[in-house]
Parts: sequence; structure tokens; C-alpha cells
Amino acid sequence: MPRRTATMLASTLMLIALLCAGVFIKVPYSEMSPGPTVNTLDDNDGQPVLQISGRRTYPTTGHLNMTTVRVTSADYNMNLVEAVYGWLAHDTKVVPHDTLYPDGKTEQQSTQENAEEFSQSQESARVAALKELGVPVKSWVIVSTVLKGSPAEGKLHAGDVIKAVDGSAVKVPEDVAKLVTKHKPGENVVFTIVPAKEQAAAEKARKTATATKDVTITTTKSRDTGRERAIVGISAGTDHTFPFTIDIKLADVGGPSAGLMFALGIYDKLTPGSLTGGTFVAGTGTIDDDGQVGPIGGVEMKTVGARSKGAQYFLTPKDNCAAAANDTPEGLTLVKVNTIGDALNALKDIRTGKTADLPKCTTKG
Repeated sequence: MPRRTATMLASTLMLIALLCAGVFIKVPYSEMSPGPTVNTLDDNDGQPVLQISGRRTYPTTGHLNMTTVRVTSADYNMNLVEAVYGWLAHDTKVVPHDTLYPDGKTEQQSTQENAEEFSQSQESARVAALKELGVPVKSWVIVSTVLKGSPAEGKLHAGDVIKAVDGSAVKVPEDVAKLVTKHKPGENVVFTIVPAKEQAAAEKARKTATATKDVTITTTKSRDTGRERAIVGISAGTDHTFPFTIDIKLADVGGPSAGLMFALGIYDKLTPGSLTGGTFVAGTGTIDDDGQVGPIGGVEMKTVGARSKGAQYFLTPKDNCAAAANDTPEGLTLVKVNTIGDALNALKDIRTGKTADLPKCTTKG
């Protein structure tokens, strides 16, 4: 056999061997890719994404698209060949597995957490939009979660309204921890609550729940990495009563990153005219009750997904700007936003043609 032929054959066999080895070598990585993008102003699967009743709404045009990211499952074992392909591809991103599933989180746990965050993002979107419109929203502090095996288990329940702790009125969730940690572990703390069932019945009847009861709980010592303190094993949050109904219908989506776009969609439907002026605008970002926009993960994949559907502008959380600007899809303008007010101002510039005034993202932020 000629030397050249033998060399080529040996090289080919070695390449095949390496590829085969790469298929069987597992690596601790996961993959992210662009997911669906949905217009919050339009229908999805045959029904409006935003359904508002009890308040006048207005016709609108254009797109205010929320964006998503697909990720491989928690139990997916990526091989070396897939990892290399993902690193080289433009429309995928390979990240350490623990980035998406920290502390050995299972697929079920991740799905549950994403569902809870999605639900909270909808609630905050409603509040932020109505606050921006000057529509009053009633709010109160509730028990969000009760840790299994904690002193509060069986005594407090998710949805209970916390009126006071040791007789001191509770106005914001942070008040609860401040009042509990005044105690030493092993001391009693008294919660004045409206039970969740009574609160739900009062809301259904559009009344204010007034019947309260005191619940005494013996505190225990914290076991996390922070300073030692007294705890009862709950997390506190905020619930609201709205003056009319705002339903958000979107299945198979999780996480908090659609908050900003939901808030803008609600605002658009409740005001005359079109926020976008008919333009295709997409975006992402968490939002809190006060309209502050927070960063999200996978922004590079979301910009790719948005542009592939025709987006011209992408509302980008300030803290995601540098990462997004490193590889911006051609034809897409990244607009920096830090609050819902920033987003509304940017949309005004877009619909009036003053795009030179837009605060654009750069690789420095």
C-alpha cells in the first residue's frame, strides 16, 4: 500500500475513533437555545394572551413580544461532540450544568420553581402597569411558603395574611424577618393573621377580611451560612386585590423574565393608541411591584429568537446590555431599560421616529 494512502487511511481511522470517543465521553454541561417568542398583544393557541374584563380596553397594533429560552433537561447527559458543536454554533450556548440546575436541583424542582416565578412575575406585571397608570391596587403581606419540618409547619399556611408580629403592624414583607429576629432561638413569637381561607372568601365577596387570630410559634436557630438568628421557617411575600380582572393566558412558560413585556402589554391595552406605533418590539426582563426591571439569563439566545421572528427593537435590562451587545443579531437595536418608565419613554421615541434618542446598549453596558 502506498505511504500516502496508508497515511490517509490512518488519519481517517483516528478521526473516526476520536468522534466515537467524543460521543461516549459525557461532560457536565447543558445547552441553551432560542425558544418561542409570543406577542403579548395578540392571541396564542386561539385565545388572547392578555384578557382584561371590568375595565375599558383599546385596540392596538404592533408587537410587544416576550421571549423565551429552551434548555436541556436536568437529567440530560451531554457528550463531548454535542458540547463542541454547541460552542461553535451561533444559535446555541453551552453552559455549566450547575448554572441551570444548582445544588443538584431535579427537573421537577426546577419546573416547580419556574412555575412559581412565572406566577409571581404576572402578579408584579399587573401591579407595575396599574401603578404606572395611577390605578390604585390594594396590597398586604402574606405567608408565601412554609418550610417542611419548621416550627411554623401546621400553624401558618401559604396565603395567610400577616397583620402583625408581637403586636407590631406588618406593612412590607421585610418587616416579618426584622420582628422575628428580635427574639433569641427558643423564644415564642406571636403572629396575628387572617387565615388564607377567610381571606379568599372575603376577596370573593369583594369585602375586607376583619377576623384575625393569634398564632404562637417557638422560634428555632437558623442553619444557613448567614449569622445565627431566630427563625420560624416561613418566607413572606405580597398579595394584591385588583379593581378589575387581568388574566394572563400562556402555557408551557416558566420563570420571571416575561414580567416587563406583560406589564407593557397591559398598559398598551388600557390606553388609547398603540405604544409601538405598529413596530415589532420584543424584550425581556423581570419586573417588581414598583416597576424596576431586573436582569435575566440567556439574553443572547433571546435576541437571536426575537430577530428571527422579525423584531426590530429589543428592550434589554440594563444589567444584560453588555452581554447582549457582544453579539447583536444584524438588524436588531438593543434598547437599555431600567424601569417600566424607561421602556415607555423608549417606545414613545420608537413610534414617533426619534430613534436617535434611544438609550442603546453597548459592550460596556
